[in-house]
Amino acid sequence: MRRGRRLMLLAAAILAAGLGYLVFEARVAREFDALDSSSPARILARPWTLRAGDRVDPRRIIDHLEKVGYRSVSGGTPQTGEFRARGRDLLVGRRALRLGGLFEPGVQARVRFRSNGRISAIRDVEGNDLARLLLDPEVIGTSLGERSRDRVPVRLDEVPGHLVDALLTVEDRRFHEHGALDLRRIAGAALSNLRQRRVAEGGSTITQQLARTLFLSTDRTVLRKVREAAIAVALERRFSKQRLLEAYVNHIYLGQHRGAAIHGFGRAAQFYFGRDVSELTLGQSAMLVGIVRGPNVYSPHRHPERARARRDVVLRQMHAVGHLDDARHDAELEADPEIRRPPQRNFDARWYLDFMRRELAAADASLNPEGAGPAVISSLVPELQRAAEAAVSNGIRSMERLRPRLTEQATPLQGALVALDPRTGDILAMVGGRSYGESQFNRAADARRQPGSAFKPVVALAALTPGADPSYTLASVLKDEPLALDTPAGVWEPANADRAFLGPIKLREALEGSRNVPFARLGLAVGPRRIIETARRLGIEGPLAPYPSLALGASEVTLLELTAAYAVLAAEGRRTPPRSAIAVFGRDGAIRETTAGRSDAVISPAEAYLITSALRGVVERGTGRGVREAGYRGPVAAKSGTTNGSRDAWFVGYTPELAVGVWVGFDDGTPIGLSGSRAALPIFADFMIRVLGSHGGRGFRAPAGVEWIDIQPETGLRAGWGCRGEPELFLAGTAPEASCGYPIRRWGRGRPLRTLPRR
Repeated sequence: MRRGRRLMLLAAAILAAGLGYLVFEARVAREFDALDSSSPARILARPWTLRAGDRVDPRRIIDHLEKVGYRSVSGGTPQTGEFRARGRDLLVGRRALRLGGLFEPGVQARVRFRSNGRISAIRDVEGNDLARLLLDPEVIGTSLGERSRDRVPVRLDEVPGHLVDALLTVEDRRFHEHGALDLRRIAGAALSNLRQRRVAEGGSTITQQLARTLFLSTDRTVLRKVREAAIAVALERRFSKQRLLEAYVNHIYLGQHRGAAIHGFGRAAQFYFGRDVSELTLGQSAMLVGIVRGPNVYSPHRHPERARARRDVVLRQMHAVGHLDDARHDAELEADPEIRRPPQRNFDARWYLDFMRRELAAADASLNPEGAGPAVISSLVPELQRAAEAAVSNGIRSMERLRPRLTEQATPLQGALVALDPRTGDILAMVGGRSYGESQFNRAADARRQPGSAFKPVVALAALTPGADPSYTLASVLKDEPLALDTPAGVWEPANADRAFLGPIKLREALEGSRNVPFARLGLAVGPRRIIETARRLGIEGPLAPYPSLALGASEVTLLELTAAYAVLAAEGRRTPPRSAIAVFGRDGAIRETTAGRSDAVISPAEAYLITSALRGVVERGTGRGVREAGYRGPVAAKSGTTNGSRDAWFVGYTPELAVGVWVGFDDGTPIGLSGSRAALPIFADFMIRVLGSHGGRGFRAPAGVEWIDIQPETGLRAGWGCRGEPELFLAGTAPEASCGYPIRRWGRGRPLRTLPRR
């Protein structure tokens, strides 16, 4: 009876243990799948693609290649990660590119330039024409997740055979023959350690090492070894050898960089040799395998001689088991492993990265890069980001140096800049303040401030809308005379910055000179409803109060949305919402999400060109002429803005390929005592010169539907015989019919061509 009870208890215990192990095994398998499928999100800059016909300075390409870790060579055909400039040719050994799971093999390409700076042809080394050459995008950020592990997942079939041979030779020669544990190796290691009276040899299999890397700490205790063995058994029971070997290749610890742990041969190949794992030489593979024993001891960057000696040990072991013949073994021992240091990122895009992560998460929570494992192709252009950071930093320091009182306030002076591609909505650069380390608040995207006169182009556009009542043209005469308006809040009396009045003035001149009183009158005539409707069409989404002061920029906007509104003018009336991410790639290489810009025609090209014409006049003759004084000579349309008490200084402008907005001020609203033309304009001009050069880029194109007519400026009427005229731009058919001159009769006819009493 007792014996039967004991047997039943024993059976129950065995059953419970078995069930417990199955539960344990299932949990291990589930966690393994989760850990193996997740990886850091690599956030890449907007790719630069070269095509025949492009106009580009070869020095820009060389500068880019150097920044992404390419090496200049003086002779021969450049190999992977190298380039050579020769006459009008640029030879590039373009590395293999990996965008998430999407893979593009490396290529040796020849880029040939004409004397005018255009690319005439792009060919491979065999002379075949290439439709394009995609250059390595800079990595602008990496979301490492809670474990702070930096890795680039690769498939086992993408790993060179010699790396797998080296790995199995050194770490687990019987990997395909034993189970989770290699008892023969464990026994041999124990005997060796006893003889040497120290731990000279380990007996862990690749599966045990994988279990330790993924699930356990590095503490050397008996309990940890037992747990390691149990997890290894569970992994071997649930997964194939190929799957486990691939996981090992992707997860083994191989070093440290800036607080992040380098895991996997995919990332290590980039980190130590500046190339994709598929392009590793035998010697480089041997060196990486040698690192496994002690990444800090054998780091090629910190201890190159130790790393090389360890590589030689791996090569000798491969030779001993027959993976290398004598000639290959001897040649690899003499070969230079070509160790490369990772390129240094010399810009700080953290405001932009915060904004991009927030935008992706808002669109789809699964696209949040934190630990999700995609690769994100961003819209950021590092060259422009560097220019933006330098312009903001230099501009703020210059103001503080010339006006020390600005450093005596409770909070530091701040500046922000955003640059957009008007055609795509791409955010090319974003600076949210003077120092991200001191304040992470993004003043480019999140600060709502009054734009002042920088809002006047919106009012002018509302007034110029064809068919509206009342309707205006750039030649319409406005009154620059004292104005007092009774409002529920009291009498509103707008004033000009110079406290003077000019009398009758053309709408164009009022915009160029940023005259407040004429624009206040214009806003009252047009009405706040029409102004708000126009602002909404341009993409301004924040609250806009329907008060008379709206016309003078009293309602708050963000720098990003105001710059995007100007971008509509640059894009000839097409609105494309700003975007920070171009595409999100999953681990399988498929595009999980693309944020292709949706472009809508919200105003006609002719209407946009009217405002562009006036804003070009701002730069040539008005409040923006400091752009010319700063040395920028290229085509540009822009407008300054200053709020009451000089609390906010703005300057926003554009060319056909670039829209840029700058804001300067204090977070707490302390007056800076400077106008937009004195505080924000210098930063704008500095940025434009850095990006487009002093002569600028493409010019503006006059669309169909506009015409130049000579107008008498005092009356806004056509210039006739006997009165002075100057050219003005109109929408076709909207120019005044009446003339300011004497009636002119056609020869031989009885009716006048133009009639109007003399003024």
